[in-house]
Amino acid sequence: MSESLQFIIEPGGRLQGTLRVPGDKSISHRSIMLGALAEGVTEITGFLEGADSLATLNAFRAMGVDIEGPEAGRVTVHGVGLHGLKAPGAPLDLGNSGTSMRLLAGLLAAQPFDTVLTGDESLNRRPMRRVTEPLALMGAQVDTSPDGTPPLHIHGGHRLHGIDYAMPVASAQVKSCLLLAGLYAEGRTCVTEPAPTRDHTERMLAGFGWPVAVAGRRVCVDGGGRLAAARIEVPADISSAAFFMVGAAIAPGSRVTLTHVGINPTRIGVINILRAMGARLALANERTVGGEPVADITVEAGPLHGIRIPAEQVPLAIDEFPVLFVAAALAEGETVLTGARELRVKESDRIQVMADGLRVLGADATPTEDGMVIRGGGGFTGGRVDSHGDHRIAMAFAMAALRAAGPVTIDRCENVDTSFPGFVALAREAGLDIRAGHG
Repeated sequence: MSESLQFIIEPGGRLQGTLRVPGDKSISHRSIMLGALAEGVTEITGFLEGADSLATLNAFRAMGVDIEGPEAGRVTVHGVGLHGLKAPGAPLDLGNSGTSMRLLAGLLAAQPFDTVLTGDESLNRRPMRRVTEPLALMGAQVDTSPDGTPPLHIHGGHRLHGIDYAMPVASAQVKSCLLLAGLYAEGRTCVTEPAPTRDHTERMLAGFGWPVAVAGRRVCVDGGGRLAAARIEVPADISSAAFFMVGAAIAPGSRVTLTHVGINPTRIGVINILRAMGARLALANERTVGGEPVADITVEAGPLHGIRIPAEQVPLAIDEFPVLFVAAALAEGETVLTGARELRVKESDRIQVMADGLRVLGADATPTEDGMVIRGGGGFTGGRVDSHGDHRIAMAFAMAALRAAGPVTIDRCENVDTSFPGFVALAREAGLDIRAGHG
């Protein structure tokens, strides 16, 4: 660990000001994918220039798509149409990005050429049978390691046919993978989810002119259409805003306004959960931009209380739980999370890694098979926490320092740039006494 990037945060302080966090990662990924497959030129503004989104952009460049930028969040994609991709000359390295790999698996399963998808050590441990098995039902051939992990060897030249698939676990990545494969499939592809997940793919497909049938938790697309270029304005990422929302809620004297944040109804679990805990949180200037609802979010410090997190909120807040665990450790009483087994197969085992780090900082956190029990009410001690290379864990513990008695050091923070380039600078601007160094 001696070479790892560390965050060192001095204890205390408060967050103040009006902040704009980077663009939404989910929408940035999809804007490149659909722009590349569309006919015409797609203009994107607000694109997230983080390593994950850039992995998607570079993958399409490697398949012959002319993409200008990104420059200050502006990207121009010269679409090649649904059947215009070319075989890449080497395996596509997707870094740390599970979204890139799972969505591309669906798109590439229908191409006439073979491809190999690989990534970093963390990505190459993540489960992929959840996409390869339903793709096989559609007629695709995708090989994984014996453990069902990457690299993915995708065999081209297979004709796909539509399926009616009931997902065993709620996952926007699996749903999106199958819908993208469905663009190429003969007949109709339908996906039914056990709980609502983010619907950016459905919204953006419609924005690019592809009919999408949505009925409750069932989404269908018919194969054989075309995508027409569009203008995409990417809102600020609510998953990135969540760190400052929690920081402001827990640190006395704090008040922040986060501007132009995406408040897609499938993503607002963090807002609903913080409100249920008593957070002083208000939305203003609500509007729709490019088919996505956005708003300015203001959060002020105030007392929080523990809750039993409602089951229906879990998929709506799946990426925000690391920082919500920090809020729970400072709330009066007990917070109980169940039904979140998915957290164990993210960039790290977020249940275990967060429980370990919270205990290092003196909190009472008990991991369970599918969640956590946190008995809150105190502050944090200082200490040294291992983020296990997980960007959201690193940023969550950075906010914990606002209520710590001593300095907090976080190891292995390199991957913060995957979703939030400029995090340290923005956090400093807001009032967190943070610096990055090598320890």
